[in-house]
Amino acid sequence: MSDTNWYALKDTSNVNSPSLLVYPERIEENIRTMISMAGGYSMLRPHIKTHKMAQIVQMQQRHGIQKFKCATIAEAELLGRCKAEDVLLAMQPVGSNIQRFFQLMATFPSTQFATLVDNQHTLGEIGEAAAAESKIAFLYLDINNGMNRTGCLPDAEAVRLYRAMEEHPHIVAKGLHVYDGHIRDSDIEERSRRCNAAFDQILKLKEAIKKDGVIVPNLVAGGSPSFPIHSKRPSVEASPGTTLLWDARYGDLFPDMHFLHAAVLFIRIISKPTEDTLCFDLGHKSVAPEMDFPRVRILGLEDSEQIGQSEEHLVVRSTRANEFEVGDAFYAIPMHICPTVAKYEEVLTVTDGAVTGSWKVAARNQRITI
Repeated sequence: MSDTNWYALKDTSNVNSPSLLVYPERIEENIRTMISMAGGYSMLRPHIKTHKMAQIVQMQQRHGIQKFKCATIAEAELLGRCKAEDVLLAMQPVGSNIQRFFQLMATFPSTQFATLVDNQHTLGEIGEAAAAESKIAFLYLDINNGMNRTGCLPDAEAVRLYRAMEEHPHIVAKGLHVYDGHIRDSDIEERSRRCNAAFDQILKLKEAIKKDGVIVPNLVAGGSPSFPIHSKRPSVEASPGTTLLWDARYGDLFPDMHFLHAAVLFIRIISKPTEDTLCFDLGHKSVAPEMDFPRVRILGLEDSEQIGQSEEHLVVRSTRANEFEVGDAFYAIPMHICPTVAKYEEVLTVTDGAVTGSWKVAARNQRITI
């Protein structure tokens, strides 16, 4: 797996570009690395937002992982179809998604679904829906410990909200959830320091809830950047996601995390408009475009400069442009893999330099059937 040309196809004549290639053996190795870092699979709750594929869920299940996290109803439905035992929808449902959450429970009764709340109003709506359905809703209290995106502050109001969850006849309070995606220091010691300081707020909240007479049974914490820290905590479920496919941005930011790149874009030169520019068939519609350049790492052309992108085109300046011809194939590792995967209906699987099949990106849309 350390071969410098691990990504290359032996025959590209029938491979469309752009295509997203995935490498099952490398994904398998990333799963083993996750389990090793966590000291086993029991406290792992991997996020599926990066890959959204049944086959990767099933690969994890074969390693014993049965708890998962997701961001959409479609992802939750995919996990139900995979017969996952325990699924956390880590996006507070509002509006029609509350009813869809209860549809998940009815459609996949062998899977325990839980979700998040961070305010009294939504808690009331979910409680009313549960009562109307004569069901029990499993809920985590979502805590904001510095990212300022979702969650309630870990203060006295959070204690009251957790007690309200505990006392509701149609709700089971499952625990606390916190995502600390704002902590991305490249240096592992600084990242650990900031992560531990932020997590101290969660531990203090847990203790305050206990003093109020309620036991918090579960803590779900972090994503991929903080995975090395949370994975060492006793009784805390860690929920990495990008670790399964990895990308160029995280590979650069976190040298302490030894995951393998397992997803690569196959692209071709479609034009050479000037003597020092190359145009690839990789536009906004085919790779995550929300960040500044570079948006991919073009393997074998790392010294080039990405200077323009539109819906179907990526323009690159290179002093070596004369070495290449229109039609030449290249491989590129996305800087941000998660939204890149969602742009493809399917990915091509590659083993030993050959395309072996395809996997459907089953939860790329907001709805499968529910």
